Order: sequence, then structure tokens, then C-alpha cells
Amino acid sequence: MPMIEVQDLHKAYGERKAVDGVTFAVEEGEIFGILGPNGAGKTTTVECVAGLRAPDRGTVRVAGLDPAAQHTDVTRLLGVQLQQSELQAKLTVREALELYASFHERPADWRALAERLGLEGQLGVRYAKLSGGQRQRLFIALALVGDPRAVILDELTTGLDPRGRRDTWALVEDIRRGGVTVLLVTHFMEEAQRLCDRVAVIDRGRVTALDTPGGLIRRAGTARTVSFAADTPLDRADLLALPGAVSVETVDGRTVLTGDDATVDAFVPLLARRGVTARGLRVSDATLDDAYLDLTGADQ
Repeated sequence: MPMIEVQDLHKAYGERKAVDGVTFAVEEGEIFGILGPNGAGKTTTVECVAGLRAPDRGTVRVAGLDPAAQHTDVTRLLGVQLQQSELQAKLTVREALELYASFHERPADWRALAERLGLEGQLGVRYAKLSGGQRQRLFIALALVGDPRAVILDELTTGLDPRGRRDTWALVEDIRRGGVTVLLVTHFMEEAQRLCDRVAVIDRGRVTALDTPGGLIRRAGTARTVSFAADTPLDRADLLALPGAVSVETVDGRTVLTGDDATVDAFVPLLARRGVTARGLRVSDATLDDAYLDLTGADQ
């Protein structure tokens, strides 16, 4: 049985359909990502999973339980870190952890959790004085203090600098190694590509694609690129004649050849035949960002 199962979920606000038939399942021990443009229905979907909103139609189950009808039981199994989260400014890290631990019959050891998340040095610090990265770590700790089997992380790294974002990714990977299932909502394609076993793309309230990150990249037909500079220019016609070649452009004095795996394989032999040395040669694989834009048409 999946840890989280969503079937034909519908939710509207007045005339606006926020979620329009979303279906997916998250297996136990999986990091499952939800991607989509702003307003696509991502947060409404996970709020229904958490039991914070009741669906208009469809079913949601967490370990076989209905989050709306069996909300108390689900809160024992599911930790939640939502996109819009705040604490009282004067509350210290220690007080927040003690308070949230008191909500659960069998909480995790909040001291060990604070150490695991690098918060042991901030236990006496008030919430208002925490950095953005420290606040994110605290909210992860609060989501885990009930010792849940699954956790929802919504826009976990928004506002963090690159170092803070990568440190947080390492924490998510550590959470999964501890046996916790993760439902991750994110705008960052690099984040989803690194962390997620599978990804659902939600657009206009519907799941438009569901696959592994690699599978989405392959399905979208996104290309590989070869970028280089050469003292002796290659003939544009020769480059376009390579198998799978799509386009040739000049960008900042460098030639950028777009194609597929066959294009890359045939490129080096072409250099040898023409006696050309390519300087600063870079081969770039397609990314989830490329696939996302192709799948949604979103300009973001």
C-alpha cells in the first residue's frame, strides 16, 4: 500500500478550480516531488494531503487513513512544513521544540533532532534572531519532532543562498535515509532533479506528467548541447549534417551545437577529420529545467 495516495482530487474556490482531478501515489521511503507554476494547485493539493483542507471530490489517504475524517490519527504519521510558516518572535528554538514535542504522545528526542539539524548552538536563540537557513532547519525539526513516517516539505529552500540550499538538500537525503517518506513541493528544478525519485508536474490543477526526473527529460525530447571555440571555424553545413543535429548558433564568440546523443558522438570524429581543435569544449546534458519548460510552456 502506498504511503500517500491521491485519487481524482478536486478543490475549487468559488468559480476557480485550484485542483482539477489530481491523481498520484507516493511509495513508502520515496522522495516524491511536485512541480508546477505559481497557482497550479500544488499547495492546495498538499494541504488536502495534510488534512488542512477538505477536498470537494476525490479521495486522499495517508497510510490508508483519511486526513479529513481521521485527522488526529494522520497527524501522528505525517509531519508538515508549509510554505507560509511563522512562529512567535520571542519564542526560542528550545521552547518551540519542547512545545511541538508536547503535542505528540511519542515524540522524537528533540535534543537529538536539534543536533542532527545543526541547531544545538541556537537552542537559546529567539525565532526573530534566526537566519533564514536556521529557520528552515527549525521548521524541518518541528515537522519531524512527532517521529512521523512521512513528511511534507513545501518550498523548503525558498529564500536560501546556494550554500544553505545545498546544506538543506543534504538534510532531506538524511531524512529519507532515516526511513521517512518525503513529499517535496518545489520551484527549483535542480532540487527536484537531485532529490526526487519521481516527480509529478501539476499545471492548471492537473497532473500533466509523472515520471522519474530522467524519464521526464527523455519524454520531453530535450536536447544536448556542445559549446566550443575554434581558431579554424567549422563549416555550419557540416555541423548541421551531423546525426540528430537541430541547430547551430554563435553565442559570445562560441559555437553552440544543439542535438542529441548521436550528435555528440559524431562531433569529435568531425573535429579529427577537419583537423580542428576545439577550445573550452563543453557538453551539456538536458536538465529537468529544460523538460519542465517543454512540458508546461511556463516562462519561469
